[in-house]
Amino acid sequence: MPENIVPDGASEPLPVTPPTPPPADAAPETPTPEPTAVVAAPLAAESAPSTEPPLPEPAPPNPDLTPATAEGSEVTPAPVVEPSKKRWYVVKVQSGREESIKEAVERRVKIEGLEEYFGQIVIPTESVTELRKGKRVVKHHKLYPGYLMTEVEYNDRILYLFRETPGVGDFVGGSVTRPPSPMTDREVERMRGPKVGIEATLTKPPAKPKFSVGDRMKVREGTFKDMEGEVKQIDEEKGALKLELTIFGRPVNVDLENWQVDPV
Repeated sequence: MPENIVPDGASEPLPVTPPTPPPADAAPETPTPEPTAVVAAPLAAESAPSTEPPLPEPAPPNPDLTPATAEGSEVTPAPVVEPSKKRWYVVKVQSGREESIKEAVERRVKIEGLEEYFGQIVIPTESVTELRKGKRVVKHHKLYPGYLMTEVEYNDRILYLFRETPGVGDFVGGSVTRPPSPMTDREVERMRGPKVGIEATLTKPPAKPKFSVGDRMKVREGTFKDMEGEVKQIDEEKGALKLELTIFGRPVNVDLENWQVDPV
């Protein structure tokens, strides 16, 4: 029970009214809930059969045709092919040693690893067919004795390689302070012959015969050796003739070459 409070200066304490208890049938207070948003559920689509054909699945990428695109990697562009810097030059060498000097230079190029600056060496020659003692002989003649044609990228290493090879003089047209001038395409074609890369074959025309139609000639060799006859026809372009021989009592024209007969 609460005690009566006596205020100052009062003779009797003031009565204290106790608090009124709640009625027995009163419902307890409940906290009001916060409003929540209501999300409407999506309507189920009607399961009607589709009349459109299914789309084809995409083909897998070809690794050979697809550039590398991995993270951190870049597509490397194709290298640019630069035109060749090799040109043709003329080199003075010791006459009569062209073949051995050519082999020596090619050997040193491989030893010193200068293949990237070196193309080839050519000795301009011609093949000539001659008649000697009644037989055809093919001989190879140098068009420019004492010179070589070489296809190189001219620089100090190539220059020193040639100069240090025994029998080699120097590049034609060059000096100590001036590099040599390369050959023009026309000069290259003229020195190498009518067919580039192939030796030109030249046949000397046969000598003019020392006999005439109607002369008596004797066969030098062959089936009709030592037989005599009269010249009936001469072919200067082919170096041949028709000789009339008497065989079994009858005149017969025989085709011979000029070198196969001698005057009687």
